[in-house]
Amino acid sequence: MKFSTSKNELQEALQKLSKATPLRSTLPVLSCVLIKATNEKTTLVTTDLELTIDIKLSVSIEEEGSAAVPLKQLYDITNEFPDGTRITISIDKKNKIEISTVSGSYDLMGKQKEEFPTTPKIDKVKKIKIKGKVLKDVIGSTLFAVSKDDLKPSLTGVLFRFNSNGLTVVATDGHRLVKIVHNKYKEEMFSGDIVVPRKFLSYLFTHLDDEEVVLSVGETHLTATIKEDTIISRTISEVFPDYESVIPSDNNNILTVDKKTLLGAIKRVSIFSNKSTHQVAFNISRERFFISTEDPELSSKAKEEIIATYEGEDLIIGYNGEYLKDVINHTTGDKVTIKLNTPISATLFAGLNKNEDKIMLLMPVRINN
Repeated sequence: MKFSTSKNELQEALQKLSKATPLRSTLPVLSCVLIKATNEKTTLVTTDLELTIDIKLSVSIEEEGSAAVPLKQLYDITNEFPDGTRITISIDKKNKIEISTVSGSYDLMGKQKEEFPTTPKIDKVKKIKIKGKVLKDVIGSTLFAVSKDDLKPSLTGVLFRFNSNGLTVVATDGHRLVKIVHNKYKEEMFSGDIVVPRKFLSYLFTHLDDEEVVLSVGETHLTATIKEDTIISRTISEVFPDYESVIPSDNNNILTVDKKTLLGAIKRVSIFSNKSTHQVAFNISRERFFISTEDPELSSKAKEEIIATYEGEDLIIGYNGEYLKDVINHTTGDKVTIKLNTPISATLFAGLNKNEDKIMLLMPVRINN
């Protein structure tokens, strides 16, 4: 196999492909990029067995073929070439790789192409077309609430529910929950639930633009096609929990406060919170609103009063300060509306200029006296 391409195009492709290359693996070939050179396009593929990325690269081919090339070394040397450099890559039948430019040549060994996993085939495909901006917005609004606990597989992804009423997107880690409904989105070709892994969505978020994205849904895999790039992921087979049952409908105590002021106070007070629990407390009444924390282990404490409007019963309620900042950061508008019930029931958050179809929930924590 022998072909040539530009440094900039190869570098951009390898940057994308690195997202599906595991840092450590029991299969050494997974550290490689599979290069398949045919006609006027070369296909580059990487996989970590959960996520597969397939990218088309414009090249000039002298000899067709395929090989598994160590991605890190190829990326590192490509990165060091000046912009505009023309790179020629040739690989012989013994998997010896030569990378050459007008000024030098660099040799390394590849691996047998037969060792590289085959790209998953998606059966019973149903296609969904969705605007890149819509998909990017819902990913950006939900990823922060996805669980990192692999013992709860269904929570390590985001639920996408397609039906005739629109698109509902939900993420939760058991402490926080986000639900977004796009009533204007209509999809007649596919109806059903897909639980999509965090890694797949994180990749899409950094590469989506305003252009339309085609999603191909199979029984066990999901494919996204962005221009000429194809991203394939296993879907999560575990059933997403019944999220509607935890969203309260009787939170009648309403606190309204300036978002920037509230975030600033939480950040300052949190500096003095316990580093394990990150606990902060809201002390709310019609007359005053305080945020406070105390860490007996370090004999530290903090308290701030904030101007706000409140309609409801006096209430003292605790939260994990880190989770609290995340939720408030993802509200829209200059004001935050916080709907409460009791110190042990879920709290709802929204921006005053919000999309009315977005709900965010945070579970309180027990205040340590």
